[in-house]
Amino acid sequence: MLDQQTEAPLPEVERWLRDHSWTAADRPAEALLAAKRAAGRAGTVSVVLPALDEEPTVGEIVRTIRRELMERLPLVDELVVVDSGSVDRTAELAAAAGARVVHRDDLLPRIPAVPGKGEVLWRSLLATSGEIVCFIDADLREFDPAFVSGIVGPLLTDPGIQLVKAMYDRPLETEGAVVPAGGGRVTELVARPLLNLHWPQLAGFVQPLGGEYAARRSLLERLHFPTGYGVELGLLVDALDEVGLDALAQVDVGVRHHRHQDAQALGRMAATIYRTALERLERTHRLKSAADLVHPHLTQFTRDPLEHGFTSHTHPVTALERPPMRTVPEYAEHPVRRAAG
Repeated sequence: MLDQQTEAPLPEVERWLRDHSWTAADRPAEALLAAKRAAGRAGTVSVVLPALDEEPTVGEIVRTIRRELMERLPLVDELVVVDSGSVDRTAELAAAAGARVVHRDDLLPRIPAVPGKGEVLWRSLLATSGEIVCFIDADLREFDPAFVSGIVGPLLTDPGIQLVKAMYDRPLETEGAVVPAGGGRVTELVARPLLNLHWPQLAGFVQPLGGEYAARRSLLERLHFPTGYGVELGLLVDALDEVGLDALAQVDVGVRHHRHQDAQALGRMAATIYRTALERLERTHRLKSAADLVHPHLTQFTRDPLEHGFTSHTHPVTALERPPMRTVPEYAEHPVRRAAG
């Protein structure tokens, strides 16, 4: 019988989960504004929405950020939508809602652009001026301004924090049915196992592939940007190597509603993310058999309704392998096999 006992994460991760995981409500608006004023230039915030054919959602996201975080609460200094070749009204609606719209191909035209989200995020650094850059996916529905204020909060109030990711429930909503924790399939099937096995310090991130995160420009400008779907994993891994775990954090912002991709698209995303991980394993010379390079545990998360937060559960990842059956003496001696011989 397999041992199903739940184990604790690495002590360093356990401490990090306690000390670097917050909720958006932990930093009220007044505290954020005071910290922003005190920070001066270092507290300037640019929000970037990478967009490709997001006509149904981009306008409402822009309106909400502009109304709640630029006019009512002057937290955001700059709101930019970087369009990567939309054929619908994405650019028009984003501009009408109050964003500055920039086309990907107009940024650094000397270098021909390639398709991919990471390409857009990389080029967006040329279109923004804030010392804190906040990325928000443009396909979110029922958008809550806490997705922005929550993740820029630690960067405004703690000079030691360099990158903050949003964490949230991610229901799978398809054909009228809702599976409360069914979203984030690539996270659970690909990214989380990769991180737990090869970068166990990052096992505490609830949504490592989430598109909502903020970072200091001084960090982002030092990182490689994978051009495709691997950008989130790549930036997270590289940030760990660059500034260490204690400079990273996450903030609970509630629930994320967005458009879900079909299985084939998820497969392509998974392959890209896996390739991104392999590139980093090779770059850091970790593609060799050494006991200290693999942490055979997987940390997962559920929301605790009584504690109003996330609870981590760490399970062993077994590496048991059976030998080829033809090498097993009992198989060779089985009556059926003897008759066949």
